[in-house]
Amino acid sequence: MYIDTLIRIKNALERKKERIKVSYSRLDEAILESLVKHGLLEEASRKGRGVKRIIEIKLKYDKDNKPVISNIKILSKSSRRMYIGWKDVKKSRQGYGHYFLSTPKGIMAGCEARRNKVGGELLFEIW
Repeated sequence: MYIDTLIRIKNALERKKERIKVSYSRLDEAILESLVKHGLLEEASRKGRGVKRIIEIKLKYDKDNKPVISNIKILSKSSRRMYIGWKDVKKSRQGYGHYFLSTPKGIMAGCEARRNKVGGELLFEIW
């Protein structure tokens, strides 16, 4: 589940780890590709075959060795799903953060969803 992956990333950044490994799922892979695309992670690559598939994530730090991601807030949970239309997608943290949505066209950041005029389930906020 993507929540476990995000929490592992957050904990690894606090411990100043360089790389982490998480179990593979297509949803996790799509979310991690989107995070790499927006410059929040260095790299995410799939390794292994069959049941032993994993995703190896290379975390990203700035020049002062501070993590690029300072916090993650899970918005949609299994007990409370949050859906949002494309007109309601706002900027996160006055433009310094990103909302990520699960849309019919795949996992997208809030700015992409607004540009493509597509809404969906609001997954998490990252800044």
